[in-house]
Amino acid sequence: MHRRNCLQLGLAGLAGGSFVDLLAMRRASANEAHAPRRRQTNCILIWMDGGPTHLETFDLKPEAPVEIRGEFRPIETNVSGMRICEYMPKLAKIADKYSIIRSVQHNQGNHGAGNHYMMTGAPPRIPVGCGAFVSFHPSLGSVTAHERPAPHGLPSYFSLPSMTRSGGPNFLGAKYAPFVVANDPNNKDFRVRDVELPPELTEPHFQSRRDLRQLIDRLPRYSDPQVADPVAGYDENVAQGYNLVTTPEAQKAFDIHSEPDEVREAYGRNGFGQRALMARRLVEAGVPFVTIVDGGWDHHANLFDALRKRLPTWDQTVATLINDLDQRGLLETTMVIALGEFGRTPKISTLAGQSKAGRDHWANAMSILFAGGGSRGGQVIGATDRLGHSAVERVLSPENYVSTVYRKLGIDPDMTYHTPAGRPAHLVSDPTPIDELM
Repeated sequence: MHRRNCLQLGLAGLAGGSFVDLLAMRRASANEAHAPRRRQTNCILIWMDGGPTHLETFDLKPEAPVEIRGEFRPIETNVSGMRICEYMPKLAKIADKYSIIRSVQHNQGNHGAGNHYMMTGAPPRIPVGCGAFVSFHPSLGSVTAHERPAPHGLPSYFSLPSMTRSGGPNFLGAKYAPFVVANDPNNKDFRVRDVELPPELTEPHFQSRRDLRQLIDRLPRYSDPQVADPVAGYDENVAQGYNLVTTPEAQKAFDIHSEPDEVREAYGRNGFGQRALMARRLVEAGVPFVTIVDGGWDHHANLFDALRKRLPTWDQTVATLINDLDQRGLLETTMVIALGEFGRTPKISTLAGQSKAGRDHWANAMSILFAGGGSRGGQVIGATDRLGHSAVERVLSPENYVSTVYRKLGIDPDMTYHTPAGRPAHLVSDPTPIDELM
């Protein structure tokens, strides 16, 4: 027993505690000693919207026929036997800091359904079209916001520059929707909406308006506990807005212009690079969940020319983010995850009327980059067959992936929520995490 427990027992005895109290204290102490500690790990989720090709990034098949292997070749990394695309040399040099999951698969081949499955860990209950924005279940970020409040008045869940199709809170309510930073941090005049006072509103005027609102808030409202206050949710949003405007920590987190030029250049002077830098600043300030929406991976055509231009800058940004977090001592407590809704077809296709080859939607195989959060790097988890058609070794589901993220965030994926109507909603139907990442 800890010293403080002994002191508590002594005081309990002086206060007339019984032998039963002694046994209860000992049992409580034992439970505390064996209970798993809640790890305060944060997450930066790079959402590669559209479905990135696994065959041109992290699961190349150089021995396959030409109509499958494509135009890119694999290169060695600093981990023996672990190879990735030639257009990602910076990530190749730090492969010991991340793992590649090659065997997650599902059966949702539309963008809307695949997005929902990978962002929530729950397959959609009804058929979902390709372009649909759906939310049948709370997203990873919204659940994190519900379970993990951020310090200093900052929101717990950010999404840059938009919210993903299924990145919302569903029945948890708007309070747990992401705070969206739509503006481009690479712009010289970048500022975050609703975080800075408008130029025409001085500090005294702002304070007087706040005082007036507090006076109005003292007026009687609904007294019937069975009737919900219609402005309660709005009040919470207003309070959060005040915190964002008045809290120094929030102002500091958004001040990307204070970063040294060499750091900003290392991340890449483009929207994606500077959003990754902003994500680092947010987790540094204590925000537990940040999504970077990186669109444009739906390459039905012009796949190889597009990726020759895109992959080197993407590689630079992601490698810099992982290295920067590591050098600041933050990688151990920050996950960096890069994925999309599915992979791409093994056989290269050419759409009618288009001369440039591409790949179509494919949910049987995909690759996920997973770094940090206490996970061991330098691993390749699972495998697809020789044509990249299907996962054949260590076959995993979206539920396994999502449960891993929840566990590392200190959230029990086996929890059951209840909707406002009282219907139970299991957070994840299969709460088994990926052991290699735990």
